[in-house]
Amino acid sequence: MGNLIKVLGKDLENCPHFFLDFENAQPTEAETAVWNQVSAVLEEAHGILAELQSYNGAGQEIREAIQNPGDLALQEKAWNAVCPLVAKLKRFYEFSLRLENALRSLLEALTSPPYAPMQHLEREQALAKQFAEILHFTLSFDELKMTNPAIQNDFSYYRRTISRNRLNNQQLEAENEVNNEMANRMSLFYAEATPMLKTLSNATTKFVSEMKGCIKVLKEQPSNSVEGLLNALRYTTRHLNDDSTSKQIRALLQ
Repeated sequence: MGNLIKVLGKDLENCPHFFLDFENAQPTEAETAVWNQVSAVLEEAHGILAELQSYNGAGQEIREAIQNPGDLALQEKAWNAVCPLVAKLKRFYEFSLRLENALRSLLEALTSPPYAPMQHLEREQALAKQFAEILHFTLSFDELKMTNPAIQNDFSYYRRTISRNRLNNQQLEAENEVNNEMANRMSLFYAEATPMLKTLSNATTKFVSEMKGCIKVLKEQPSNSVEGLLNALRYTTRHLNDDSTSKQIRALLQ
């Protein structure tokens, strides 16, 4: 959460307060392209939360299968119960990637020159509202995930079954949808206590790192061709010399 807030609110305490009219915020023409992209993702977010809220898991079927390893009917029953749930978990994970892209578009729009981030929030309130909605969704998703141990249990059982069958040279049809590579990525995602927040925090860190990379690339070019751009960054970046600005970015622009 800290990474997300730092990008937009480095000078929050020093800025005059302004009113965010979330009830009536409408995108301006300049905001429309990004707003439409993010809106499509946010519309899907409601369904994701509803699905997660109703996620009951296959705990009973898994317990019966584990307690009776020689009963093939119970093994099949547990597998048939887990597979659609894992497909649902895959949809949640894939949605996190789309949300990450939406956040990146918002960060680009809300931190672009010549305005400071806080000025963007005041000028582009429809985008500011979407940023708040992404944070609200993120916290809601992670709260539901943290209070539902069935998610980890179901996915662990799925992976154990896949591994066991692979050792026996068997491949189940479900692997076509969630193959080993996808399962590894999903495992890392769900291993986090707050996976959605972790995804967005990583995206924010990556966004800041790419900003540093762009400056570095500019400095590596012939000075006569890029000095104007570098000067624009030096003299229009309002908080370049603030203590809260990354030392690496300040050093790159010296």
